[in-house]
Amino acid sequence: MKPSTSTIITGEESVVSPPIASVSGESSLSDMTQTVHFSSGNPRIGETRGVMHLFSDDAVSSSSSSSSSSSNLPIGRNPLVCVLGVPNHMTYADFCQFCGSFIQHILEMRTVRNDGIENRYSILIRFDSQESTDTFYQHFRGKQFNSLEQDVCRLLFTLDVQFTGYSGSIDHTQPSAAGPIEQPTCPVCLERLDQDTGGILTTMCNHSFHCSCISNWPDSSCPVCRYCQQQPENSVCCVCQTTENLWMCVICGVVGCGRYKGGHARRHWEETEHCYSLELETQRVWDYAGDNYVHRLIQSKTDGKLVELNSHGSLSKDGCGSCEYSDSGMTDALLNSKVDMIISEYNELLQAQLENQKQYFEKLLQNVKEETEQKVSEAASKAISQRLQKLQTRRDRCVKEKQFLEDLNENLVKNKDVWRNKITEMEEREKKAVRAKDEKIQALEEQLGKLMAQMDGEREVSEVKDSTVLPISTNTSSSGSGDASKKKSDRRKG
Repeated sequence: MKPSTSTIITGEESVVSPPIASVSGESSLSDMTQTVHFSSGNPRIGETRGVMHLFSDDAVSSSSSSSSSSSNLPIGRNPLVCVLGVPNHMTYADFCQFCGSFIQHILEMRTVRNDGIENRYSILIRFDSQESTDTFYQHFRGKQFNSLEQDVCRLLFTLDVQFTGYSGSIDHTQPSAAGPIEQPTCPVCLERLDQDTGGILTTMCNHSFHCSCISNWPDSSCPVCRYCQQQPENSVCCVCQTTENLWMCVICGVVGCGRYKGGHARRHWEETEHCYSLELETQRVWDYAGDNYVHRLIQSKTDGKLVELNSHGSLSKDGCGSCEYSDSGMTDALLNSKVDMIISEYNELLQAQLENQKQYFEKLLQNVKEETEQKVSEAASKAISQRLQKLQTRRDRCVKEKQFLEDLNENLVKNKDVWRNKITEMEEREKKAVRAKDEKIQALEEQLGKLMAQMDGEREVSEVKDSTVLPISTNTSSSGSGDASKKKSDRRKG
């Protein structure tokens, strides 16, 4: 970016409002440009003011929104565009996310304050090529920042940026051009702010970061000096609602007026014993118990960081600093005489604050330890009770099973005795039946023998009567007797 465009830009109050200021141009482009005044920086440290020349909306053809041709865009444009009227609630990370699809083509973004316009700021963006600038312009012109609001992105091409002055500390000087200039580094990643390796975003308080680093910072304040682009509302006394001579309790944050107004800040100290109070106008801390100022750190006029209070001047009783200097010897003597007292007072204050912080954090640790022990004991008791309940349930089930088995065993023993008796009775009846059967068979055999003998005798007698007696040989009689005996035996068997 050229030196004339190192600090950028201001915008208009709304997207549809007319330009803030218009002046006659110095060339043929004067009819198509508008002049916008801007400022940047922390007003309490240093503020840079300037003027920016922007192409007006009339310089762009009405068909440019529907045509991608660069012929409809202003002649003489640069790879610089200005986003006007960005709402203050939109943080740096939100804007980087909004234009995230073109972030790799962005070399530098700069945030500036709109003169006379509250709750809005503007951003100047420089791209790596004119083609990327035209594409970005045609893509985001008239696009809503988000779907929940009516604010749209208003884009204008930038012709030139000029500085008109700087107000602030004289210590804010530029490095000498005679020696080598070291390239600045990003406060987040500590890498060099090289535009070729990544885009650079400069906040409203003139601190620069890599776009990828500031995208991870969700707050609207600066990560270095904590300057917030969203300025807080005016504070008032919580009792009398006055806006003059206000003091804020650094312990609980209650805002009250000073002793020369209603004295509500002192009354708050008397009621709560919160002895430290911050004067909102001078940012100094007053100790009601010690009845003196105890604030030894102030904000540097150079970079906005907190530094040790310079004791070359003296403070009057009304709180205003007076610079009453004598010769160098007297100044050194006064300074040396006050160093020990300042160091002792600061050490005592620091020791007291550290002791209070120690007690506070020890109390927190004790509370956390007690809560942890209580939670552990409750969890252990709960686990033990659940375990005992499960064991009791299992024991009851085992007892029921044991009783069931005992009853079953008793019934089986009884059935065993009954069946043993029945078996014994059945064996005795069977033995009796067998004996009776054998006796009956024996009796029947005897009767059958007698019957057979009787039948044989009767047949022999009938044969003797009916037939002639013939001589019977010995063989015949022997065979006949054998046959008779065989028939008898067969009859017995039968």
